[in-house]
Amino acid sequence: MTIATNTKVKLNKIEKVKAAKHGLDVKQELESFAQMGWEAMEEDDLIIRLKWLGIFFRPVTPGKFMLRLRIPNGILSSEQMRTLAEIIERYGDDGSADITTRQNIQLRGVHLEDIPDIFQKLEAVGMTSIQSGMDNVRNLTGSPVAGIDPDELFDTRELNQKLQDLITNKGQGSYEFSNLPRKLNIAVDGARDNSIHAEINDIAFIPAFKDGEFGFNVLIGGYLSAQRCAEAIPMDVWVKPNDEVIELSAAILKVYSENGLEEGLRENRGKSRLMWLVDKWGMNRFRIEVEKKLGKSLYFAAPKDEYTMEKRDHLGVHPQIQEGYSYIGIHIPVGHLNAQGMYDIARLADVYGNGEIRATVEQNFIIPFVADEKVEAFLAEPILQQYPVNPSPLVRSLISCTGARYCNFALVETKQRGLKLAQELDTELNIPERVRIHWTGCPNSCGQAQAGDIGLMGTKAKKDGQVVEGVNLFTGGKVGKDAHLGSVTQKSIPCDDLKSVLKDLLISDFGATVKS
Repeated sequence: MTIATNTKVKLNKIEKVKAAKHGLDVKQELESFAQMGWEAMEEDDLIIRLKWLGIFFRPVTPGKFMLRLRIPNGILSSEQMRTLAEIIERYGDDGSADITTRQNIQLRGVHLEDIPDIFQKLEAVGMTSIQSGMDNVRNLTGSPVAGIDPDELFDTRELNQKLQDLITNKGQGSYEFSNLPRKLNIAVDGARDNSIHAEINDIAFIPAFKDGEFGFNVLIGGYLSAQRCAEAIPMDVWVKPNDEVIELSAAILKVYSENGLEEGLRENRGKSRLMWLVDKWGMNRFRIEVEKKLGKSLYFAAPKDEYTMEKRDHLGVHPQIQEGYSYIGIHIPVGHLNAQGMYDIARLADVYGNGEIRATVEQNFIIPFVADEKVEAFLAEPILQQYPVNPSPLVRSLISCTGARYCNFALVETKQRGLKLAQELDTELNIPERVRIHWTGCPNSCGQAQAGDIGLMGTKAKKDGQVVEGVNLFTGGKVGKDAHLGSVTQKSIPCDDLKSVLKDLLISDFGATVKS
């Protein structure tokens, strides 16, 4: 969608870059970029426009790029997993992968000169990275057990694939939906446990019955950022579980994009997410504008009784709706993988399941369609020592962003520090219930610190007169039924002092006791 430039409106830097050349235009230049090398590229192409193709230059690892994929509903095949493993295997110790909190996978350490070949490999197995960065709709999330959950209300897989096809022009890139004022998250949930974290999505479709008919109520505007954390609010709209979801999504995206210039969203990126437009207009006008774009009236929302189940993490063995089969959730510590681990997981899916693998927003994997008579052998697999089905309490629910090792925004290292702390505290304490600790390296909150029982956000602190790595402590976040965001309860804790702070907190607030 091309936005006409109004000379009277002040555009932010990114909007000026987009006005000069659309991000998707670099798709035609990729071969020449690969040949000339990243050092010779024009800066705006290197740092900004490549993100429209899912390619991220990382100043902390110059020459080693991150590639973010699109995996709607978090579902991929063993063949696709092996392809991803082959890609990062090429780069030795520098090659790795991470599961994100949007059921997605990011590859690390890749070189720009290899990207054209990588894209051919991805296309051959039906994968794409198009529009996975910058001002685009990010990976589409849904229940990780869609289609196999005995408690499911609706299978969201087809809807999420249709949404991806619309937004990305079936993976080829869509100029109509790739120039939003800012990034946007969409989630479609077909279960009653809020597996998608609806409250932190810009657009969330959540289960609701209207006059006995199943459909979705719509929430709008949720997001976490350095400038603001907003919980999604009701749009007072109900849609049927068919193309109405696709049509409404398209209309909202068009309204958001086409009004971004006039309403100032393209001037200040800190005030450019969808909620800012809703704030300015009010929900009534926002709904009217969407109806104008649709060319028809919308149904009003159904009674609010959408989430009745507590949040599940899907780890362990669970019966499927298909008789005689189970799905098995395996824990991937802080979502980090090497090539061999990915090969091993692909093998598990082939030997014990139907070749399918599913990512969760908790940064783990599910292997579905394991015949009940194969479960015992599955659980005896040596790889489950590394990727257990029943990890210790703190490790089990640990979430982490990329951290300072790979991300130039992060103020602290998160993944390995968080894992080490969780392992030590699990060893020292009896913890009677799961405690979700979320680590995020900076206020952008990719690790969703505000959603954790305990959230840790990277900052700077002082200790013994020196500036050191530290965290701000959040508590009170809840996911699933009655979800809400937590708040800061302590600031600038030096990371070296964090273990004792967390130990005291776990004992005082979560019923932990010291092991004898």
